[in-house]
Amino acid sequence: MARSSDPLTVGRVIGEVIDSFNPSVKMIVTYNSNKLVCNGHEFYPSAVASKPKVEVQGGDLRTFFTLVMTDPDVPGPSDPYLREHLHWIVTDIPGTTDISFGKEVVSYESPRPNIGIHRFVFVLFQQKRRQAVSVPPSRDGFSTRRFARDNDLGLPVAAVYFDAQRETAARRR
Repeated sequence: MARSSDPLTVGRVIGEVIDSFNPSVKMIVTYNSNKLVCNGHEFYPSAVASKPKVEVQGGDLRTFFTLVMTDPDVPGPSDPYLREHLHWIVTDIPGTTDISFGKEVVSYESPRPNIGIHRFVFVLFQQKRRQAVSVPPSRDGFSTRRFARDNDLGLPVAAVYFDAQRETAARRR
């Protein structure tokens, strides 16, 4: 099957946020115990206000992973001059577990898009060893590629994204 039909390519995650990669582990992201994140599905910001459960299925307890969550569409998709906005970093996640076993380096910030439909991207990297990562000085202007390069993480091993847009008062009811 052609790589161009990959939802990460169609959604411009590959290209704008990360380089093309071959997924080698399974990452399952769920909000509120039952809302599974699938590429391109839309969530209301109120449904993603609390941090999700992220499970890593692959590797073993001696393999460690780093999770990054960003919004590449800040302040709006037509002019994302603050690209990317960092929402979360968790490191030292043992394989075959969930993020609660990792170390939260940057706390979870819930999505609050103001203009247009934003993509919220979860990217998982396999670490070469347990390691400290350099914490970015700001959430705005973050680059997943630069973060991976600066911390010797290589290409991603899994990624998934969802869409969200500003909720009107009527939608929240």
